[in-house]
Amino acid sequence: MNSTPETLPHHPVRSLTQLEGRVLAVLVEKQHTVPDTYPLSLNALTAGCNQKTARAPVMNVSEDEVLTAIDGLKRLSLVFEGSSSRVPRFEQNMKRVLGVPSQSIALLTMLLLRGPQTAAELRLNTARLHAFADISSVEVFLEELAASEPPHVVKLPRAPGGRENRWMHLLCGEVSAEEASVRSGGAEVDAIPPSEFEAMKAEQKELAEKVIRLQAVLEHMAGELGISLDRFAL
Repeated sequence: MNSTPETLPHHPVRSLTQLEGRVLAVLVEKQHTVPDTYPLSLNALTAGCNQKTARAPVMNVSEDEVLTAIDGLKRLSLVFEGSSSRVPRFEQNMKRVLGVPSQSIALLTMLLLRGPQTAAELRLNTARLHAFADISSVEVFLEELAASEPPHVVKLPRAPGGRENRWMHLLCGEVSAEEASVRSGGAEVDAIPPSEFEAMKAEQKELAEKVIRLQAVLEHMAGELGISLDRFAL
């Protein structure tokens, strides 16, 4: 007799690799944010793993690497391959395997995608997956995940200058010192997800390069016209 969603046994799974965690989380995320394209093709799934925004760390993985991760997740029943399309498409089975509610899946997904976050950040970042009424409701589900056996999340020590404790998932094993120190540079940095901070730095660099190019063009045009730019204090 086949197991139904209600009777499927909830087995603790082995620690996932970082890429397996990213693949699983991308599938959950896209199921909610772009349901028309879900289940995802390998190409779409790889693009989601390599997305530059709302990701920490930012990855650059190949389709072959994603396929290897998918194979590992299939063995854990966390991912299935659809059979109704000529192009292979993949869907996640996280809720049934872990045996936790959809609210908890939303929190785990965001921790897998963005790394350590406070309850306030998680409430904001999970808005498209689940609308939590307030921060305290987020904390209730985090505490349940931390108290599960085995625990799925851990509350990290408050970072120097941080106003709130951050949380991190344990689906990829124990949290390393490097992960625990992410975004520990003070209150202002703590409020900005790492991926967004990196995107801001890249944008600032691009804008600076544009200014340099524009200034060179302007100086060339001024030279052609015999105009001195000194008085404009460029």
